[in-house]
Order: sequence, then structure tokens, then C-alpha cells
Amino acid sequence: MNPIVLIPARMAASRLPGKPLADINGQPMIIHVWRRALAAGAGDVVVATDSPEIAAVVRAAGGRVQMTRDDHPSGSDRIHEALAALDPDGRHDVVLNVQGDLPTIDPAVISAALRPMADPAVDLATLVAEIDRDEDRTASSVVKMVGSTIAPGHFRCLYFTRATAPWGEGPLWHHIGLYAWRRSALSRFVALPPSPLELREKLEQLRALEAGMRVDAVAVADVPFGVDTPQDLVRAREMLA
Repeated sequence: MNPIVLIPARMAASRLPGKPLADINGQPMIIHVWRRALAAGAGDVVVATDSPEIAAVVRAAGGRVQMTRDDHPSGSDRIHEALAALDPDGRHDVVLNVQGDLPTIDPAVISAALRPMADPAVDLATLVAEIDRDEDRTASSVVKMVGSTIAPGHFRCLYFTRATAPWGEGPLWHHIGLYAWRRSALSRFVALPPSPLELREKLEQLRALEAGMRVDAVAVADVPFGVDTPQDLVRAREMLA
């Protein structure tokens, strides 16, 4: 296995425009994420962006950048274009997609997503954390993973939903949107149209399941804190003070 880490970043976030360059205690947010991805030791780290401003900041910090088109519907499409340009010979068989709005993410959480990829039958791996707040069990903003246990802390994903699932006693699992893709699976995924359940739940990962791809998940201790709003940005500054 020869993974590469790609961080998609764009300036046009609706709730916090210019988010990747938002200052967090003297450093742009994208640089915090880039440094943590480097610390994960999971492979080369490259920021994939359509923004010259983001590219300039990353390069000034010593990072690698791959420019992409500005019309991608998702981060998966952006990293697919970036990977083709960075590695046309196919040396990297696994790509880690790390969101650029996770400035406090533990580097160990990033590398954890690679564990299921040791099994060649796995097309896509992701992360979950056990839900420990009652309000999160019913919140539609908290995506739940329904899966079969393969080993302690390792699941084969059967479904993702915004509803409270599965029914009955037992833990619920909060899905974390960090993915390790088999390169061939990523190419297949971006060539598919959005699937019916993907459109209904507004969850991109359902396209992979509906196409028959195997998706595994690894449990980690906590959900990484994502920055989506000005209030989140204030909290991130406090967390990293």
C-alpha cells in the first residue's frame, strides 16, 4: 500500500467564506490541518485547491499544492482530479481525503482510516465515534453509521443516515467525514451519477454503498471538531490557544 494524503480546500464556503485562510492564533486554518496531516505520517501531503490565495499560503509554509478546476461538486471530485495530475503513473494506490476545516484533528485519527485498507476487499474506509450525548442521537445534523462488527472497533458499513438508527438498545455511531479511498474505487465513484438514497439523505457516501462498494469504518475516541461558522472559528481559536 502506497497512500497519499490530499486536502481539498476552496474559498467559497457558504457559511464562512474564505474559511481555509481564516486566522487561528497566527496561522491560517489550512496550515493547521496541513501540519497535522504531515504529523500523521500517512504519506505525502498535498493541498488540492482552485484558489491562488490558498496555494500561495501553503507554498509559503513549505507545502505542496495541486491546482484544480473551480467547478467540482464535491471534495471527492477535486481529489480525483488532483490525484490524476500528481500521479499519472498510478504509484499511489490509496488516497486519504482529509477535510480542510479540521484544525484540531489528532494526527492519529488521520492514520487510523488506513487500517481497513490492508484488506484488498475494502474499497473505502472511514471513521466513526460513539455518540455520547442524547441530543446527538436524534439530531439530523449528526450522521449515523449502521454496520456489522468485524472486530472490536472495526465495522462493515451497511448504511448511513440522518435518522436515529439502528433501533433498540446499544451504541449509535457518529460518522466522521474522513475517507481512505482505493484509487480504483474513487475513479469508479466519481464516474457514477448521484444515487437515489444519496439525494434523499444528502449523504455522498451512500452512492458507494448503492453501487455495491465495500465500506469499512474504524472507531476513534472523539469526533474531530469541524469549523463551519464564525462561532466555530472562535471555539477553534480557544482550543488551540
